Amino acid sequence: MAEPAVDRLLNEARRAIGRRARPMDLAVVLAGGGLVIDTRYAAQRERDGALTGAIVVERNELEWRLDPTSPDRLPELTGPDQAVVVVCNEGYASSLAVPVLRRLGLTNVTDLEGGYQSWVMS
Repeated sequence: MAEPAVDRLLNEARRAIGRRARPMDLAVVLAGGGLVIDTRYAAQRERDGALTGAIVVERNELEWRLDPTSPDRLPELTGPDQAVVVVCNEGYASSLAVPVLRRLGLTNVTDLEGGYQSWVMS
C-alpha cells in the first residue's frame, strides 16, 4: 500500500524545517524576544489548558497574523527574522504551517516537536 499523500507532505515539511523546537526551548525563545504561537482550537485550550507565554492565533488566521507585510499582522511580530515557534496539539498541523510561513517571509520559524501535548508532559 502506498504512503498517504498527506504523510509524504508532512515528511517533506519536516525535512525542510530542520531543527524543531523542544518544550525546554520555549522559555529561551520567549526570553529572547521570540514568539510562541498557539494554534490549537478553543475547545482544545479549554480542555487542556493554556500554553504559558503563548499568543493564541487559531490556524485559520495564522498566515494573515504572521505575514510580516500584512496590515493584519500581530503587533508583537517585529520583523521577518524574529524567532517564532508554532504550536498545535500534537505537532502535525504546525509542521505543515511552517513552510507556508517561510514563503511569506519569516526566516526564523519552526514548530514544537510533539506540540502542546509534549510541552504539558515535560
